[in-house]
Amino acid sequence: MSGSEHRAGFVALIGAPNVGKSTLLNRVLGRKLAIVTPKPQTTRNRILGIESRPDAQFLFVDTPGLHQARNLLGQRMNKVAQQSSADADVVVWIVDAEAGIGDGDRKIGGELASSNRPVVIALNKIDRKKRPELLPLLRELGEISPKREIVPISAKSGENVEELLSVVREALPESPPLYPADAQTDLPERFFASEMIREQLMLGTHEEVPYQCAVRVDDFEEREGKDLVVITASILVGRKSQKAIVIGQRGKRLKEIGRRARGELERFFGVRIYLDLHVKADPRWFAKEGALSELGL
Repeated sequence: MSGSEHRAGFVALIGAPNVGKSTLLNRVLGRKLAIVTPKPQTTRNRILGIESRPDAQFLFVDTPGLHQARNLLGQRMNKVAQQSSADADVVVWIVDAEAGIGDGDRKIGGELASSNRPVVIALNKIDRKKRPELLPLLRELGEISPKREIVPISAKSGENVEELLSVVREALPESPPLYPADAQTDLPERFFASEMIREQLMLGTHEEVPYQCAVRVDDFEEREGKDLVVITASILVGRKSQKAIVIGQRGKRLKEIGRRARGELERFFGVRIYLDLHVKADPRWFAKEGALSELGL
């Protein structure tokens, strides 16, 4: 098959939590599509990002980090990642060079070793390691998942990302574009609104509120002729004590979360945003089928 022919297909980004899947997606697309925080399990849903080039169309699927699930939310997240991997034309397994190869990585690598679909290994965060320190990692990855191409990269700086794309392209099937050239994702605007609010919630509460928080967009109204979108959203937490933490003294923390989220939303949508946030305590929402389904999980 000639490498000059157009190729297209789905590329699943998989790996343990916090290895840099969302950072890589944003780097490839040249814009922020997936939220990024230092907290594990930030990504919960399948996020499609489309990169169209003259010779290829990459349909990148960002997935939740594979982890030991402790509740229904965790189980749903793992299922999303596993299904995305099973449906993909190419799998990019991302490993964190700074953290090293852990048991979770070895489990993922062992499962991929028996896969009959193309797998490319991206050793990420090489900007945080000295070059000689990468050699034992590369050697171990080759032993865990033999005969797979390994590309050391830095999603943060962009180092070797184009080389990774070149390797992935060669593994994609020959195909015309699957989406219009100007398409960027298949997700609705409400999804990105909820994600950007949740990002600022997680960044603004640090370790005080666990990752079992969520944002539900209750109303998304575009005001025609006013260059304005009015968004009403509910922040869901598991306990009343967490509600007080999110609101903060005299509402200061909630106002700051709203201010930062509004800035992100205005950059993303390119219009003015009026954001109305409410905080609701819903005990163990993350273990309820109905609540998770309502949030698209």
